[in-house]
Amino acid sequence: MKVILKADVKGSGKKGDILEVSDGYAKNFLIKKGLAEQATASGVNAVTQQRTAQAFHKAENERQLKELAAKLNGTEISVPIRAGENGKTFGSVTTAQISSALAEVGYDVDKKKIILKDQVKQLGIYDVEIRFMEKVTTKIKVKVVAL
Repeated sequence: MKVILKADVKGSGKKGDILEVSDGYAKNFLIKKGLAEQATASGVNAVTQQRTAQAFHKAENERQLKELAAKLNGTEISVPIRAGENGKTFGSVTTAQISSALAEVGYDVDKKKIILKDQVKQLGIYDVEIRFMEKVTTKIKVKVVAL
């Protein structure tokens, strides 16, 4: 019997998958517990359209992130922080501070996407990586200045 999964089923498949399973398994477990429904032509068509729409939206989102990464590449922002006479800061520069500095310039970047390799505890210029998604990254320069 062909069924369309309504939820993830361990050992069988993920939500939206169309499976060929035995009649007993389908009727007595999957359908009875509401984990699946019998595959009809209209149901299969709906699942196919849904997958196509999801793929389109994912590609569109990736395209927008690539454009943003291209715009940001090499951008220099400055982050003011309290510092002593020798250039040592009181505390360290955080990803939230970098994110807010980018927002002031006009770029909306989530602080979780910003990757600091080391703690920034001195005044100066640092390279910072922003990873939007798996293969979409960019580098910016962060200039740490005293208040």
